[in-house]
Amino acid sequence: MKVIIRDTQHEASIWAAHYIASKIKAKAAATDRPFVIGLATGSTPIETYAELIRMYKAGEISFKNVISFNMDEYVGLPVEHPESYHSFMDKYLFNHIDIPRENIHLLDGNAPDLEKECAEYEKKIVAAGGIDLFLGGVGEDGHLAFNEPFSSLQSRTRVMTLTYDTLLVNSRFFDNDVNKVPKQAMSVGVATVLDAKEVLILAFGHKKARAIQMAVEGPMTHVCTLSALQNHPAGTVVVDELAAGELKVNTYKYFKAIEEAENK
Repeated sequence: MKVIIRDTQHEASIWAAHYIASKIKAKAAATDRPFVIGLATGSTPIETYAELIRMYKAGEISFKNVISFNMDEYVGLPVEHPESYHSFMDKYLFNHIDIPRENIHLLDGNAPDLEKECAEYEKKIVAAGGIDLFLGGVGEDGHLAFNEPFSSLQSRTRVMTLTYDTLLVNSRFFDNDVNKVPKQAMSVGVATVLDAKEVLILAFGHKKARAIQMAVEGPMTHVCTLSALQNHPAGTVVVDELAAGELKVNTYKYFKAIEEAENK
């Protein structure tokens, strides 16, 4: 696992956007096969998406040969609901770039057979050639996508019952009313994410500091599903100073020194 530390959320978000763009360009230069990206929702990636949009409008990057798979979606929330992840992705990314609509994949939280929908989603990822880079965030309790604490680290896309803590955190999007938050969501599994060739996780603010400390310095455990990234050959966590706040001094210095050495 690699940890990239930037002073602010803005700097970290910009770094992530440029890293993603560089990977898309590198694959385009090597092959005509599409770049397959996994995407996240929530407030964490918004600034990264904004920079990708800016780069597209400036002619610095194209998404015409990109295929996307989102991490999750609420169960039972209408697609047109402003807080559905379909609506989120359109608002913050898809409506502003040149990715073909047929290349966009999101889970259908209103499918008549949710288990079949989850199984088909896994098949679509395989058919696309696997995910080149999965962009994600982390919950305050260390959960990856909607893989709550004690989720299997071998899990695949499935329906999840959300914990009260997750409902409470997400209630800010639902008039601060925890009762309005859907109680279930469909989510890619931990193993689904780890199957990606690269995994890029963003974490900002002091509320994420404990989760980052557990994932980076603690044991690999289903109590903190992000800790499974320790077992990935190309896993990177991008944090601001606040999210790095609970790392040991030597851990912090190590990752700073590694990046400095690599950039020489």
